[in-house]
Formats: sequence, structure tokens, C-alpha cells
Amino acid sequence: MQRFTWAEVDGAAITANVRGLKRLAGTAALLAVVKADGYGHGAVPSAEAALAGGATWLGVALVEEGEALRRAGITDPVLVLSEPRPTAMARAVASDLRPTVYTAAGVEAAAKAAAGLSSPLSVHLKVDTGMHRVGATPDAAVQLGLALAERPELHLEGLFTHFAVADEPHRDDTARQLAVLHQVADRLAGLGVRPDLLHAANSAGLLAHPAARLDLVRCGITVYGLAPSVGLAEAAVLLPALSLKAEVSFVKELAAGEAVSYGLRWAAPADTVVATLPIGYADGVPRNYGVRGGQVLIGGRRCPVVGTVTMDQLLVDCGAASRVRTGDECVLIGRQGDEWITAWEWAERMDTIAYEVVCGLSARVPRFWL
Repeated sequence: MQRFTWAEVDGAAITANVRGLKRLAGTAALLAVVKADGYGHGAVPSAEAALAGGATWLGVALVEEGEALRRAGITDPVLVLSEPRPTAMARAVASDLRPTVYTAAGVEAAAKAAAGLSSPLSVHLKVDTGMHRVGATPDAAVQLGLALAERPELHLEGLFTHFAVADEPHRDDTARQLAVLHQVADRLAGLGVRPDLLHAANSAGLLAHPAARLDLVRCGITVYGLAPSVGLAEAAVLLPALSLKAEVSFVKELAAGEAVSYGLRWAAPADTVVATLPIGYADGVPRNYGVRGGQVLIGGRRCPVVGTVTMDQLLVDCGAASRVRTGDECVLIGRQGDEWITAWEWAERMDTIAYEVVCGLSARVPRFWL
């Protein structure tokens, strides 16, 4: 390892999280979402750990992500959660991926790509029940469901939707979205079209909305041991899988009044010891993390990040009595001694969500699988 910055990913934690989520899901099958390189944890090893925990499906956003799983030897069902472009549909079929469709063009592209297969291509039809991102309107979904049933090259394996505010259990929007999905399913059933699977629950849907568990639940952030919102942190026992660490690369003493980093925006209020860590915003640490009160763990205690986080380095105020030395291990996310810094702590300081924190760790941070 040339850079003394790294992430550790605990595969046993992912496996344990999925086991717990599967118990909560009851009879519903569990799909582990491994898009965005497994939410920054590593897609292939995360997929393998999730399958070991009882997941029987995997979810990706891109055909390329599904292809990477197949190249790694993973043969379990993989759902592409958004409709592939028509030019990518043949690649999805070639890699035995389940494409999502929600337009007439998508249905046509899927049928064309499936021509000549020994059995119909399984597809999932997505209904926009209120999030208004992608998906067919309820009326259009009924028409597309009928069109799918008339295409011998295709099999309607799933009918699904995605919740907009399931992580806010007090809101009634989720119940309304679920009702719309059921209405579409009932209309299709009345016309003789019955998909094998009906699914709606994401991580928050699984935790907070039991009626949404249906035939399949799609778990993303919870697979990696993070709650979908701070308010749902107690809804399941989750083990954070990722730790982010760095070694101190330089130590210097500062006199009171001396300022640090670009802009010289922080000055030592008293004589102190400042440590440099070889990690910065090119690795995924926000540039203003110190300004927002960000901390790291050194020697089992919290120390503030000070000054502007630079592209490759950041500075930490260790205090005048600190015995910090070059080579000491620092924890930016994870546990050291009795202290713990979580991705949600980062998120709350930066006014964002834990998803963005872990997905934002760049590819130049090596991941070590434990």
C-alpha cells in the first residue's frame, strides 16, 4: 500500500445484516442492492456476503454493474432497477440480467433483444406511484402490462414501485403509493395478467411499513449496516460494515495564533500539536468538513479537523499535551477504543445523508475486505 489511507469492509457484518433483514421480511424474498460499487463498499464482495446471508436477488442501476457481477461468477438473479437504453438491452440479455421496463420503447427493445432465446425474457414493470422520477403512470402501466403479455418473447416477472418518503413513517404518502400499486395489480389481474412478484419496499419500507413487504423487499443502505434515516436507527440491529482510516503522515507544533491550510481560516487559539492525515476531498472528505465540526479519532479520543480540507490532506488539532506520532492510526469512520464516528455523524454535520458519505469515497481509497 503506497498511500496510508484505506477503508476496511467487514463482510461478516454484511452477512449478519442481511440475515436480520431477511428474518424481518418474513416470507418475502430479499434483494440486496449493490449498485454504486456496493454503496462504496465493493460490489462483488458485498454481493457475495449478502448472498451468504440469505439474499436471493441482487439489484443494480446499470447494465455495466450487472455485467461486472457476472464476470465475477455470480449467477443469482440480478435486477436492473432502471430501464436500460435500447442500445444496452441486448447486453442485459446477454448477461442474463432482468431489465426493468416502463416505456413502449423499452418493451420493444426488450422483445427484440430476447428474440431467439430458448425461453421468454423475464422483465419487471415499474409503476410511478408518486415519486415522479421514472416509471409508467398507472394507466400506462396497465397498457404496458397488456403489451408485455402479448409478446411471447417476454415474461412479466415483476410489478413494482419505489417509495419517496418511506423513511418518514409519520407521512401517509407511502400508504397512498402502495395503494396505487395494488390498484394497478388488480386492474391487470382483471385483464388476466398476473406478474409473479409484486414489490415495493426499500430499506425504509421494510423497517417501517410491514404492509409493503409483499413478495420481495429491496434492501440497500441497511445491507451495509446503516439506517435509512436517523429516525429509523433503532428499527433493526445493524452492524456498520465500513471503517475509514489513515495514518498520521506529519506532526508539527504550532504557537498560539498560527493559522493553517488554504485561506488560513483557522488559527490555533493556544499552543498546540497539529497532525496531518494523507486524506482529502479527492478521497471523499468534504472540503468544509472541519468548518462543520468534523472530528477524527486519534489515540481513542476525538480530535477536531481544522482549517480547509485540501485535495490530498487534512489537519487535526490534537492538543498541546498530545503524544501523537507519525504512523499513528486515525479513524475517520468507525471505532477506536470506546469512541465511534459513524457515517450518519458525517452526514448530519454536512446536512446530507449517510448514503452520500459512503458512496462518495473515491476509487483511490483502497478497500480491504475483512
